[in-house]
Amino acid sequence: MITVENLTKYYGDHLAVNDISFEIDEGHVYGFLGPNGAGKSTTMNIMTGCLSATSGNIRIDGHDIFEEPEKAKKLIGYLPEQPPLYMNESPLEYLRFVGEAKGLRGEALEDQIKEVIRQTGIRPVLNRRISDLSKGYKQRVGIAQALLGNPKVIILDEPTVGLDPIQIIEIRDLIRSLGKNHTVIFSSHILSEVQTVCDRILMIALGKLVAFGAPEELEKQFSSSGSIEVTSDADVGKLKQALSGMGMISAISAKTLSNGYSAARIETKHKDIYAVSGAVFRACAAADVTLLEIKVNKADLEDVFLELASEKGEVKRK
Repeated sequence: MITVENLTKYYGDHLAVNDISFEIDEGHVYGFLGPNGAGKSTTMNIMTGCLSATSGNIRIDGHDIFEEPEKAKKLIGYLPEQPPLYMNESPLEYLRFVGEAKGLRGEALEDQIKEVIRQTGIRPVLNRRISDLSKGYKQRVGIAQALLGNPKVIILDEPTVGLDPIQIIEIRDLIRSLGKNHTVIFSSHILSEVQTVCDRILMIALGKLVAFGAPEELEKQFSSSGSIEVTSDADVGKLKQALSGMGMISAISAKTLSNGYSAARIETKHKDIYAVSGAVFRACAAADVTLLEIKVNKADLEDVFLELASEKGEVKRK
């Protein structure tokens, strides 16, 4: 559906987007995740044809966004971080204006306006001035204008910024519903939001695409290191001896607790920490060491995101 190849964007000497390549398939909700300043908005602005690229190619359903902008842009509905609303108009007046700008006329225009009103739930405020609406309703009006023309792709840049908790939940539910009939891409720097809404995640840091996949795939891919904590009524020496012959363990630290029990922390880089946990249990059973407690600590998606986005600095043009 969307192909991005070697996309690069410089602002002067600052490299904002660094040789990004990825493909977006039809029929999914994609989350573009990264810290503020990572390059998310720049990439989206280029994908929608609102910003030029220093180099690289983007095709929307086979149409080059730079060579065939009119054909490519007809396939995209876009809501930038600051919705392009006319505050003195009502939502109904604004949607008619946007629909006509997109080439809709007559019955087709009215039918589409009715449909996007239904999808976004803005009927209660249709005839109020946009300037008088809450931030949540303004976002809904912005999404409604993006839906006009029935584009295949909906791109939303930070659609929940500045909303209260109830409005955030409502916009997330709306995004999920849109994903049933459109390919949806939305950016966020909030991990929980992306996990809640998306079935595919693109992680970007310092202008580079550092991870791409389903949430569970990313957790599995990057959770190769972890630890296991055990508590036993055996003494520390016997507990360490029971565990010392295991090849899957990279380090063991053990101590005697104030209540007289022994505790050990087992570090591993094995790709399947649950396999290690089972091996620990069997090794202790074979050595007649009773385990009173066993706890698995594995990397989750938050750990992955923090690790990949932790580096700081700028890349300069060479």
